[in-house]
Amino acid sequence: MSRYFEQFPLMVYDIKANNNYKLVPDIFRRVKTRNKIKNNITLLDVYDVADGERPEHVAYKIYGDTNFFWVVCMINNIENVYYDWPLSNLEFENYMKDKYDNANGIHHYEKTQSSGPQIGGGPEDYSHKIECNSTDSGAGPVTNFEYEMRIQDKKRQIKVLDPKYLNIFLQEFKHLIKQ
Repeated sequence: MSRYFEQFPLMVYDIKANNNYKLVPDIFRRVKTRNKIKNNITLLDVYDVADGERPEHVAYKIYGDTNFFWVVCMINNIENVYYDWPLSNLEFENYMKDKYDNANGIHHYEKTQSSGPQIGGGPEDYSHKIECNSTDSGAGPVTNFEYEMRIQDKKRQIKVLDPKYLNIFLQEFKHLIKQ
């Protein structure tokens, strides 16, 4: 078991500024996952987050322990699960109602770029599209719903560390956090 904050070095801190010092984890420490790890396809697998699934659920499915949720978050640069993690269908529906008067209203127009890639790398890839004016030749509308759903679809596809490399990852994290 590897709880996230248990790995942090302790520091002396006066929480209430009343000269009553306590030992607490040094939460100001930060460790970043190396780009070599995040871009290494042999260490990582692509994982599609199911509706309502949370980092703890993914950690349990992949590593057999919910306490490794932080590994899932760290590999995917998720700093805040409320903003960086995909919404459930119900949360998305409520989000859309709160944000937009008309979910089917036009968010922006886009067209296929004239240079560079002319098609996407899959059904969820819009990198070949560019925002444009509605009067531009080939311009097509993108609704508020489509725009927000694209964002959710990007968030839904995450990377997970292959379980056979978990112990090495944990050892390196522990070493780096103590420096």
